Amino acid sequence: MKPSKTIIYATSLLLLSFSPLSQAADNNSHLQQVEVLFRLTQMEKKIDESVDSVLQLQLQQSPQLADKKDQMRSFFSKYIGWNAIKKDLAGIYMQTFTEDELKSINDFYITPTGQKVINELPQLVQQRNQVAMQRLKENVGELQQILANSTAAQK
Repeated sequence: MKPSKTIIYATSLLLLSFSPLSQAADNNSHLQQVEVLFRLTQMEKKIDESVDSVLQLQLQQSPQLADKKDQMRSFFSKYIGWNAIKKDLAGIYMQTFTEDELKSINDFYITPTGQKVINELPQLVQQRNQVAMQRLKENVGELQQILANSTAAQK
């Protein structure tokens, strides 16, 4: 008995749905959503700013390296710059968020409110950190007492 063309066609479609080609197409659309998110959140700019921050921190800690600034920037860009980590970051985002979740996130970030969140969040985090540091400064005596009591109890 010969299988009908319809059965062969249906079986082929079913097998194709499990093939690596189908997964590649899914991965491509998933990756596209990650790339949209990176654009909306200005990820490349933020990574570049991070590289600059690391460089400045290193130069503050070791001012004698000032004459090596360009070589250091090149080194940091090579290993932690956008082009160096973009693929790894994309993989992390693809493992963390489904394609549908990324679409939802992107739908929010593309709105004026979403863009405001992107632009204002760094300042809000900085203000939060300042509040936390102020509270710690105001109450450092209590921590010192706890540590002193703990040290005394161990003796």
